[in-house]
Amino acid sequence: MRYYSARNKNEQAVAFAQAALTGLAPDGGLFVPETLPEYPQAVKTSLPAMSFHDIAFETIKPFVQGEIPDAVLEDIIHDAFNFDAPLAAVGDRYVLELFHGPTAAFKDFGARFMARAFSYFRRNEDKPLRILVATSGDTGGAVADGFFGVDGISVTVLYPTGRVSPIQERQIAGLGKNVSAFAVEGSFDDCQRLVKAAFADEGLKKRMVLSSANSINIARLIPQTVYYATGAARAMAETGKPAIFCVPSGNFGNLTAGLYAHEMGAPIRHFVAATNINKTVPDYLENGVYEPRASLPTISNAMDVGAPSNFERMTVHWSLKQLCETLTGVSISDETTRETIKSVHSRYGRFLDPHTAVGWAALDALKFAGKITSADAPFGTLATAHPAKFAEIVEPLTGAIPVPPSLQKVMDRDVSAETIPADVSALIESL
Repeated sequence: MRYYSARNKNEQAVAFAQAALTGLAPDGGLFVPETLPEYPQAVKTSLPAMSFHDIAFETIKPFVQGEIPDAVLEDIIHDAFNFDAPLAAVGDRYVLELFHGPTAAFKDFGARFMARAFSYFRRNEDKPLRILVATSGDTGGAVADGFFGVDGISVTVLYPTGRVSPIQERQIAGLGKNVSAFAVEGSFDDCQRLVKAAFADEGLKKRMVLSSANSINIARLIPQTVYYATGAARAMAETGKPAIFCVPSGNFGNLTAGLYAHEMGAPIRHFVAATNINKTVPDYLENGVYEPRASLPTISNAMDVGAPSNFERMTVHWSLKQLCETLTGVSISDETTRETIKSVHSRYGRFLDPHTAVGWAALDALKFAGKITSADAPFGTLATAHPAKFAEIVEPLTGAIPVPPSLQKVMDRDVSAETIPADVSALIESL
């Protein structure tokens, strides 16, 4: 498999390792695979009966063929994915639980795979690698944890000051060693802009070897296709029908990974892109005009993105018509998010974090409008983070949340971050 820049298909394509380790193409574009592979028919037929790790192997293998030997890939998958993604039935829908990893967020899948793949690719390198990553919340903690203590690789995380939860900040800026953090005086979009500008700075590139770990990096995105295929396979095994997945969406890397799984042949009927009031993509799906804008702060902070990077990938692979056939956009307010957290707990005893609540509410909106029904297709939302990560928002609506051990150990960490203005020169001077 070869990868090319989303901004210039005629530019020389590169191998997976180079695309992963460089993060962005020379022209600043995101790397995309030259083709989207399809599962062999035998795999498609067998998906509902396959294990999580077997599905992961069959899903990732065509993207890294010839670069990661099968035996090494199997080891990476078993080591990275040492937790499951259960598909839980709640009321009339499913919840795909993606918070059972070490940082209790779906970003663990991509970050842990990436860390192990990078370690393999750089096994014979002497010069250290610096990972630069912007986060609106969960990415930073997952990347910090995934790369913590990995020899020859250091991580610098940029996050918007005052716009992440206390637990998220401790996960991002509480590890030390080879992980450092910058609290940026601005929004996530500012953090993302600084990272992209740093990659374009010739002086910085001469000083250090840089790579990214956001969903702008193809090595972060591809492993996320795995839980879509697994969740859809389990829904098919239970109902005999392809599923509808609602994806709480911010930077749209998660949704893009789902679209990849759909193209590969996972039994998925349709997607719902659920955003908060930062609804750049839902507006595009409705009126055909893409208008990036400044992000607005909400209680679902990891989705506070006004200029989603992965939109670039989406429009390379699919036309507006194709996206509208596969994807429905829904925007949810903070008020509705709070009401959903409260009502779901009251009815089912289920705690939802604000992002998962946005997904649940989006399905409610479509259900009440008569656009989806469980009689036609099993439907559900991705649960992108454990609700205890957002206790300050959830607990006033539900009461105390049981805290998993993975988060308990974070509580006592001290935050150590350097505050910088949203200016690329400040970032470069501090690196």
